[in-house]
Amino acid sequence: MESTDNNGRRHSATERRRRELLEAAERIVLRDGPDASMNAIAAEAGITKPILYRHFGDKGGLYRALAVRHTDALLLNLRTALDASVLRRDRVEATLDAYLLAIEARPQVYRFLMHPAEENTPSESGFDVGRHAAPLLRRLGEELATVIIERLDLGPGGEERARVWGHGIVGMMHGAGDWWLRERPCSREQLVQHLTDLLWGQLAALKDR
Repeated sequence: MESTDNNGRRHSATERRRRELLEAAERIVLRDGPDASMNAIAAEAGITKPILYRHFGDKGGLYRALAVRHTDALLLNLRTALDASVLRRDRVEATLDAYLLAIEARPQVYRFLMHPAEENTPSESGFDVGRHAAPLLRRLGEELATVIIERLDLGPGGEERARVWGHGIVGMMHGAGDWWLRERPCSREQLVQHLTDLLWGQLAALKDR
C-alpha cells in the first residue's frame, strides 16, 4: 500500500512538473511565436535542455503537448458556444467567434501551432511545424463532427455528412482566420457575420450575374 502511495505521489509530482514546463514553454511561445527554441524554453524553466528532452523527447513532443493543451481549451469553448440556449444562427456565430477570438487573443501561440518558420525551412533539429499542424486540424474536424451528430438529426447517412461538415467548417475557419489574422481587412465581428452568412445558405440564395 505504501508503494502504491509513493507511486501516486511520484506520478503527481511528475505531472505537476510537466505542467510547470508547459507553462514556461507557453511564456516563450507568447514571446517568440514559431521561433521559440528549446534552449529558450529550458532557460525560462530554469533547467538544462537535456532535462527538457527527458520530459518531452524532442521539440515535436513538446509541440504535441502544447497542441493538446490548447486544443482541449478551444474545444471546450466551441462546445460551450454550441450548447448556448439561443437561436441556432446565434450559436453558429458564437462558435465561429470562439475560434477567431482564440487566435486573436494569442496570435503567437496560434502561429507556433500552425505555421513553420516564415522562411519556409524546418526549424531546429529538423522540426517542421507544418507537418504537425495537420493532425491538430483533423482532431478539431472530428470533434466538431461529433458535436454536430450529437445535436442535429441529419437522417440517413448522417454520420458521413457530419464528418464532411465538421472538417469543412474547420477548414473554413482555419483558412479564413489565417488570412484575417495576417491582413485584418475587417473587424472580427464583421468576419463572423460574413462567415455565418455563408454557412447559413446565403450563397445559395444569391442570383448569378
